[in-house]
Amino acid sequence: MKTYSPKPREVKQEWFVVDATGKTLGRLATQIAQTITGKLKPQYAPHVDVGDYVIVLNCDKIRVTGNKLTQKIYYRHSGFPGGLKQRTLAEQLKRHPEEVIRKAVKGMTPRNRLGAAQLKKLKIYTGDTHPHENFNPQPLPGFEN
Repeated sequence: MKTYSPKPREVKQEWFVVDATGKTLGRLATQIAQTITGKLKPQYAPHVDVGDYVIVLNCDKIRVTGNKLTQKIYYRHSGFPGGLKQRTLAEQLKRHPEEVIRKAVKGMTPRNRLGAAQLKKLKIYTGDTHPHENFNPQPLPGFEN
């Protein structure tokens, strides 16, 4: 019996949509990361992009547990001396709520070119609408409601 290796042209990629209203950040991010990397598919291979597209709606209404709103800090650096900036999770949710989910999912994808390509399949929006209706996205399994 020969070993099966998926080919990129043989992979059928689907579109899923999830409403992030009231969902816990980490639990949602793990489900999204598994979907865009394709780990839930039977033809998964770590060297081929077999993942699906995921659309996240209402990312500003995400929920976190504990004191993370005040204690979790996001850092960025301008590249100049003394250029380290920081924001709490509450401030980041006010300014750029889509980056909170993107950064959580990015930490769960591979750190190579394949991971960067997989992260491009994540579409995040703050409202209830998205411009991808022509792909007929289905609800993400486990997050139907």
